[in-house]
This record gives sequence, C-alpha cells and structure tokens, in this order.
Amino acid sequence: MEKVIRDGKVAVLYSPGYGAGWTTWVWDLKLHEVMLFHPLIVEKVESGKEYDIDSDWLAENFGENFRNVYCGGANQLEIEWLPEGIAFRIEENDGFETIITIEDLIYVA
Repeated sequence: MEKVIRDGKVAVLYSPGYGAGWTTWVWDLKLHEVMLFHPLIVEKVESGKEYDIDSDWLAENFGENFRNVYCGGANQLEIEWLPEGIAFRIEENDGFETIITIEDLIYVA
C-alpha cells in the first residue's frame, strides 16, 4: 500500500465537515486504504485541488471499482499527520469525520 510518510508521520485523509464523509460513506472496505493514504489524493489535497476528485477521477487513477464511490466529502478533505504505526479509526457523525487514535482511547487515572 502506498503512503506519504514525512518525518516519521503518515498522511491520513479524512473529511471533517458536515454533509458527507469520505471513507465512512464507502461500504467496500477494499477501497479504504487507497482513500485513506494514496499519494495521488494527498497531492491533490496539498495543492488545493480536492475539488477535482470525483468518481471519474478515482476510476481513472485507481480502477473501475472506484466508479461508484460517493465523493461528496472530497471537497472538504484534509490531511492529519499521524505517527507511523499508530492504530486509529475514523468516526463519523452526519458526515463529519473525526480521527480517533489509540492514544485518544487510553485513560490514565
């Protein structure tokens, strides 16, 4: 799996805006790794061209399995830089995605 790693941190794509999620609205789990990490998508977001991401662009770059991906959350994509190897999940509420790391779940008394 291709990822962007800089200074020991991995670029994770998510959509923290209400309306539509990014990976949380895609039911085919085989597509999630590309949508979470792929350098081409990271490049689009870093260059401010997330509005170019739609199902046609995804299918052209990653194959026909992406043809039916709903891309409503693409225009709100952001990058969170997480330490390499850290466990995380993405939660969604009304389209608003939040990254939760294992460190967020640990409660120290």
